[in-house]
Amino acid sequence: MSEIILRVENLEKTYKKGLFDRKGHKAIDGVSLEVGRGTVFGLLGPNGAGKTTLIKVLLGLVRGHRGVAEIFGQPAGKPLPRERIGYLPEAHRLPSYLTGWEVMRLFGQQCGRSKAWLDERIPMWLGRVGMAKDAHRKLREYSKGMQQRIGLAQALVHDPELLFLDEPTDGVDPVGRKAIREIVQELKEKGTTIFVNSHLLAEVEQVSDRVVIMKDGKIVSEGTVAELTASASSYRFDIDPHREDVASLLDGVGRILSVTPPGDGATRGSFALEAEETELDHAIDRLRAAGIGIRAVERRKRSLEDAFIDVVREDRQ
Repeated sequence: MSEIILRVENLEKTYKKGLFDRKGHKAIDGVSLEVGRGTVFGLLGPNGAGKTTLIKVLLGLVRGHRGVAEIFGQPAGKPLPRERIGYLPEAHRLPSYLTGWEVMRLFGQQCGRSKAWLDERIPMWLGRVGMAKDAHRKLREYSKGMQQRIGLAQALVHDPELLFLDEPTDGVDPVGRKAIREIVQELKEKGTTIFVNSHLLAEVEQVSDRVVIMKDGKIVSEGTVAELTASASSYRFDIDPHREDVASLLDGVGRILSVTPPGDGATRGSFALEAEETELDHAIDRLRAAGIGIRAVERRKRSLEDAFIDVVREDRQ
């Protein structure tokens, strides 16, 4: 791995309701991970998994944790590393009485950059996020997507080495999401480390080098996108006539993922089967032996969303 930018070891964070709450709620439970320079790191998990708490611990916004949390080799929350960090919070609340330009200048100065230095860079970032023509409007006049774009621009304007993006494409249209993906790729190529937390798994799959899936404060799966999506392929079968007992007919051959019965008056249905290539022939033979016509077979690549759902379901069982 390249230079370690972010390191967490046996991290725990428990929230307590009061002095007499001895047990509390453990939001982070023994998390360990490392992120190298120039890496796009995807952080996934259902609601309440501990993702945002983990980010806030790393930024020094949440204290009272146990274990190690380091950024640039220093304990998380130290003032100096913060100047090298950009942060786009989830559901952020930027000052609505300021213009987009003023917001970028304000947060850039808070990160140690001079007004003159910022004024040279602000137009470029406004253009990159598609907000140049609205730069001098008050934020109260912005739509949710426009506020999200300005939020991203303020996180980037001081040229950070480490970037935390918490739901970066929330409320952004497809054109804006594509622009954000391009920005992430360019930052990665120049050595910026990017930590992405998002519920849009297709977006994470396109940009991430490594992914962690959390549930109940713990890491339940970790690896590259290729590693997490590597498994038996799934196939969609269109069959005629449809049989309600198709799962029983294929018992022991792969795994039935879903069955779609025909609509009113129709006889043609479909089902999805996860199977190895060697099992595919057995499935076809059984269907034909049962007098079922196969009208189409479509191979589907396993997505990060499929992997995520499988991991969460397995963990709940």
